[in-house]
Amino acid sequence: MTQKIKIRLDRLTKTFPGQKQAAVDELSMEIPEGEIVIFVGPSGCGKTTTMKMVNRLIEPTSGRIFLDDEDVTKVNADQLRRRIGYVIQQIGLFPHQTIAQNIATVPKMLGWKPDRIEARIDELLRTVSMDPETYRGRYPKELSGGQRQRIGVARAMSADPDVMLMDEPFGAIDPITRDRLQNEFLRLQAEIKKTIIFVTHDIDEAIKMGDRIAILREHSHIAQFDTPERILVNPADEFVADFIGRGASLKRLSLSRVRDIELSQWPTIAADADRAQAYRDLEATDRGCLLVLDDQRKPRSWVNSDHLGRDNGRSLAEIGLPLAVVEPQATLSDTLNEMLTARYCTAVVVDRSGEYQGIVDIDTINESIRGMRTAERDRLRAGADPASGLVEDEPA
Repeated sequence: MTQKIKIRLDRLTKTFPGQKQAAVDELSMEIPEGEIVIFVGPSGCGKTTTMKMVNRLIEPTSGRIFLDDEDVTKVNADQLRRRIGYVIQQIGLFPHQTIAQNIATVPKMLGWKPDRIEARIDELLRTVSMDPETYRGRYPKELSGGQRQRIGVARAMSADPDVMLMDEPFGAIDPITRDRLQNEFLRLQAEIKKTIIFVTHDIDEAIKMGDRIAILREHSHIAQFDTPERILVNPADEFVADFIGRGASLKRLSLSRVRDIELSQWPTIAADADRAQAYRDLEATDRGCLLVLDDQRKPRSWVNSDHLGRDNGRSLAEIGLPLAVVEPQATLSDTLNEMLTARYCTAVVVDRSGEYQGIVDIDTINESIRGMRTAERDRLRAGADPASGLVEDEPA
């Protein structure tokens, strides 16, 4: 079945006053419904200008924009923007309004009834993993950067738009929080299936977040528009290959997710078990340590014989080493980063409720990389261009 096209750009052009060359030069593109399409390219290539023309924050000089086959180039711009969610790097929350008031902005403009607005505020706060009772009355200055970004996403979704525009939404956040917000947003997108145009300058973020990537040259000329995997395996030309950079196999770890691989298991011990039982279980395994689970099967710590031999007055839940924990939607790249700082080079996988599911270890990552290289060579034998330079015997 042919996939529905949600947004179509037809020879879209923008020339700013006083400029001889167009910032965006006759760009044509079809964006499928329910996908995240990433615009990525060098600074000044026109990617943000292109995105802002979609909701006409910047008016096109020429060309047309189709939304659900409707030409929206000449419709009322304010009404168009209310149909499209918009998230920016600076977030743009109103500092004098509470979180609830910020989220309610567009529904109030659309004339929603108060009880519907209140229900929508609570629904969205839960969706972005923020408790309504705790956060709806707070002000933006009382939130962390990551929390404000979540509220920015919630506000963009407030009127349940089919289309969202995201302009480097995670660019101003520290790397750890950024990874977590990316994973959380991908989990959310799997449920809401919005059509999203996402601008970034970071190719690794593009590979991780995008269903399709448009790599743009100057003037928003398309160098390649394809799935992340195809771009990594078979870049269209030297410009694309240079933009991707080296290490294609490692970059493809951002295409694989924990949920896609078979998890290993680790010997576990209940947090309320006595030490004698822990010693017996430890002697029965060759792993060298046990994974402590609480009464809800949530991982607490690693314990080994050294831990069991001291602190006799403390329970298993109170001793041991901290864990590296990931959820199924995490990429293997994120998981590898967590593992490299973990005591046992092992990531513990939990579901959304925090319940233990299994583990990912370095052998699993190595096997994934080997599988990717084998698949890449098979594709090249089937006709991909070996001159791309992306077939590398990188150490696993």
